[in-house]
Amino acid sequence: MDSIYKALCDIVGHEYCSNLPEEIYIYSFDLGTAEPKKPDYVVSPRKVEEIQKIVLLARDKNIPIVPLGGGLSLAGLAVPQKGGIVMDLKRMDSILEVNERARYALIECGVSQGQLISYLKKHHPSLTHSEPGAPPAATIAGNIMIHGQGDLAHPYGFSSDMVLGLEVVLPSGDVIRIGSCALGAGWFTIHPLPDIGLFLGWSGTTGIITKLSIKLFPAKKIRGTGTFVVEDEELIPEIIYKITHTQIPEDIIVYSRAIPPFAKGLHHITVNVAADSEKELEFKQELIWDDTLGEYIKNDLGGYLGFTKDIERPQISKTSDYKKGGGFEYVGGIMPIHTYPQCYRRGREISEKHDIPYTVTARIIGLAHSMMFAWTYAFNRADQETIKKAREALHETDDLVIELGGVIWKPGIYGQRLIMDRLHRETKELMKKIKTLIDPLGIMNPGNWELL
Repeated sequence: MDSIYKALCDIVGHEYCSNLPEEIYIYSFDLGTAEPKKPDYVVSPRKVEEIQKIVLLARDKNIPIVPLGGGLSLAGLAVPQKGGIVMDLKRMDSILEVNERARYALIECGVSQGQLISYLKKHHPSLTHSEPGAPPAATIAGNIMIHGQGDLAHPYGFSSDMVLGLEVVLPSGDVIRIGSCALGAGWFTIHPLPDIGLFLGWSGTTGIITKLSIKLFPAKKIRGTGTFVVEDEELIPEIIYKITHTQIPEDIIVYSRAIPPFAKGLHHITVNVAADSEKELEFKQELIWDDTLGEYIKNDLGGYLGFTKDIERPQISKTSDYKKGGGFEYVGGIMPIHTYPQCYRRGREISEKHDIPYTVTARIIGLAHSMMFAWTYAFNRADQETIKKAREALHETDDLVIELGGVIWKPGIYGQRLIMDRLHRETKELMKKIKTLIDPLGIMNPGNWELL
């Protein structure tokens, strides 16, 4: 028996370890266009101590480790570029604490979005978290690690802004804690201790997050979505500025797509509003639809399509178009709001160039400090030609994000290289020193941020 495989089985048990071709094949790709890369082993630990032992084994044998959550990044971030061990963390799925008064949850790294939504709805209906619109199997830790954004991004910012504490296994096998939990004082704040900032945005190249504490927020009794539509994309930045000035919405999304045909060229602005009473809801809606957007209706520049109560989650992922074969991938850019017209027009040009019906979506972050603008490209998983077209469109869109002065969100290998080529030289040198200090053997998810 393979000695490494035997050692892994000794750590987690035979049922949670595999080197069978048909099983490691499943872990060789994600749902996007990234080229498949097979791991040598797949292992699924249940305890922090097991993760430590696996890391120490990998360090001793100089084998790569790739941490995997839900595997739904669509950017190939958990594809094992250099083989090694894929560490599937889905069994680390305990919700350890919900503090209702302090409004936070302490969870393990494998807890999924759907799991926390259901748990809070059943046990703490007055609380909610910022849900990103991903499939329910997507993990909360994964979304936070890539600086994701949820349906409370408008008032509260990125999901990573909502972190109150972390527990991390380092490439050395040591376990560290960040935040008030490091003092044994609970998991209620990450401030005001010195900023460490080494684990979010690094694609698992600096350590494995095992526990995290996140902010929870009041869950209002009534939640719903109103939709406003305009034809002129140049109006979007102004409209967003005015809506965000009210400080009322929980979430603001703008989207445009070629399918269905009657929607082509139109820009739908969906605004989530929450309230504890009909009176509060009526007041908030009047401020948004009448006082703020009424002038556009009077001047025949826009139209109000109505308000729907009881929002179904997830929401944003449903704005994508799907070809036969079910594949789609998108480039996300963190962009200034004023670039919306250019993002829309240039993205539509790229889609039409590659014969892909266009779909663009923007989510407003932090009272319009920025937006996550997504260009989505559908493809048929069984048709290599459509995959090739989508991949080319994605790379051109990575270039576009940089050209328009944005930052590529959760970049794949191509996007990472674009960023590293343009990154401030001293910043890049500091990142290189940090990475070398923490992971001198380069075993953590190698291939990502490789130019470091």
